[in-house]
Amino acid sequence: MKVLSAEDVRRAVPMSTAIDAVRDAFRELAAGNFVLPPRQIFGDGAVLVMSAYHTPTGTAVVKKIGIALDQVPAIRATVIWTGAGEQLVADGTSITTLRTGAVVGVATDLLAPADATRLTLIGTGAQAPDQVRAVLAVRRITAVTVAGRSADRAAMLSQRLADEFPDVKFTPSVDIDDAVADADVICCATSTSTPLFSADALPERVHVNAIGAFRPSMRELPRDLLATASIVMVDQTEAAMEESGEIIDAVRSGVRTDLLELGAALASPPTPTGRTVFKSVGVGCQDWAIAAALS
Repeated sequence: MKVLSAEDVRRAVPMSTAIDAVRDAFRELAAGNFVLPPRQIFGDGAVLVMSAYHTPTGTAVVKKIGIALDQVPAIRATVIWTGAGEQLVADGTSITTLRTGAVVGVATDLLAPADATRLTLIGTGAQAPDQVRAVLAVRRITAVTVAGRSADRAAMLSQRLADEFPDVKFTPSVDIDDAVADADVICCATSTSTPLFSADALPERVHVNAIGAFRPSMRELPRDLLATASIVMVDQTEAAMEESGEIIDAVRSGVRTDLLELGAALASPPTPTGRTVFKSVGVGCQDWAIAAALS
């Protein structure tokens, strides 16, 4: 049995590799090559179990996640991957942040303006750095605003990322409306239950990623953005309608009836205009993709 730490995962799978792996996995998902059982949820989302089986190779992944929003990190996970050879057990926390960043990289590459240079990150938790890494992997970003409720945490994360990307200007902020006002790409990675901004605060041309709200009671995005965006893309409609508060609200209220799945968008790329949205709650094929890259 191969056992991999968080450091092993990071050394073996850089963000560019993760993005390619996750992109291929969603193509496989669209082709019908995955069996994805519904996510099991215990304790009102305190414990999650996800799995995926890749039919062509006979390989499978299972991930157990513990979520405690009052702890750091809030997400602790373990991934088990089974193939034809030895079994792999890996740190699931690093895989989760890496694959969540990677799917945002795939979506941003599809929907964000090709000339995007300004990124706003909302959130300073464990998921936040990989959101930035992913967008920087697919767009030539020169300026990043890191917005959060805590000025100290926003400043600390800005400095950490500036050390990693010295050619990019990082600016901390606690004013979300100001931070999104001139953004080309926005990444939301928070656990809020109320929308982070109104559509009126956004530029007319912007791509918004949202990965933080993972329960029906949570919402990072406002209804008016989902109602007016030219494209609202999700990783998987079934999963989004089970777990995404903003998607559930938009569909049930009738303001959004046309959700585009990521796999379908990869098969037939859309032509984005104006404002676009990608909402991810995460599906098992993403974990499979990173685990397969590690095997």
